[in-house]
Amino acid sequence: MSTVSLATERRALRLIRPATGWISLLVLLLIGSILAATMIGAVAVPFPMVVRLILNQLPFVHLTGWDPSQEIIITTVRLPRVLLAALIGGGLAISGAALQGLFRNPMADPGVIGLSAGAALGAVISLTTGIAFHHPLILPAFAFGGAFGTVLLVYRIATRNGRTPVTTFLLSGMAVGIFMVSMLSLILSRITSVAVVGEILFWLMGGLDARGWIHLKVALGPILVGSLGLLFFARDLNLLSLDGEEGAAALGMNVKSVQRSLLILSSLVTGAAVAFTGTIAFVGLIIPHVVRLVIGPDHRILLPASFLAGGSFLVCADLLARVAIAPEEMRLGTITSLVGVPFFLYLLHKGIRDARG
Repeated sequence: MSTVSLATERRALRLIRPATGWISLLVLLLIGSILAATMIGAVAVPFPMVVRLILNQLPFVHLTGWDPSQEIIITTVRLPRVLLAALIGGGLAISGAALQGLFRNPMADPGVIGLSAGAALGAVISLTTGIAFHHPLILPAFAFGGAFGTVLLVYRIATRNGRTPVTTFLLSGMAVGIFMVSMLSLILSRITSVAVVGEILFWLMGGLDARGWIHLKVALGPILVGSLGLLFFARDLNLLSLDGEEGAAALGMNVKSVQRSLLILSSLVTGAAVAFTGTIAFVGLIIPHVVRLVIGPDHRILLPASFLAGGSFLVCADLLARVAIAPEEMRLGTITSLVGVPFFLYLLHKGIRDARG
């Protein structure tokens, strides 16, 4: 083996070992947060009992020895909600990391491209027409359709002569997002039913209320498929982040195809997430930025680490929403905004300070 090959292998091993340590730590953190959130609530369930009840959900495992009410609380109410929080937090975080790499901007967020506004408009249409009350999956379906349709519209507007400049796409997304919010305000102003307005505002504030196994099963497919697809483009994101579009194209990358794929996958993940929770702001902004500061900008590590950290963050945020003012419940979107707004202002201030030198 040549000296160059040995040096390259040793350098790769030095990078892999710290990355493995961080990923392992984040996996343990996610498991711990899931167990804690499942155990803590209005009715506390002992840790050993929670573990036994969770293990009992696995195939070929048949355990007994608990109160039936404890089984209902854990397996029917808390566990699906906590697992859905972990899935959605991970999806929003990995989408944010991918978009920040694509736009080469640490302040990029899935909501910036109008996706959240489109999802909200779709959900409000289903509620105002009454269609959403016929089946629990109709509202998420409309929200997902609104999110995905918005991204396709933005992509169509921003594409000229077969090219889709990232800056143009970003600005188009902001404009379309503002238009969607205006349409949303118009619809709200025309509604006379206080109950419907309350339901809409409740959903727009974001939360995981009454979410069960059926919601988890439906969200699992698009979020996992989209997240795995984003991992496939980790090396391309490294090139785009370091060399920009022109540099990546000079190295042989089909930039247009990669951009299109990343936008579709990010929209798939975020659309599915927002469809089941309402508007959950700042997860896609905060988590990737913090993870990048800790483990570095390599997207081969950053993307999976963001998914794990985002899952832990939203599980903990949902736990806080449930217990902070018990027996009442805070809105999950309120919790993430209380954390996210100061962080966003910090990034804005830091960007202005760096620009001034």
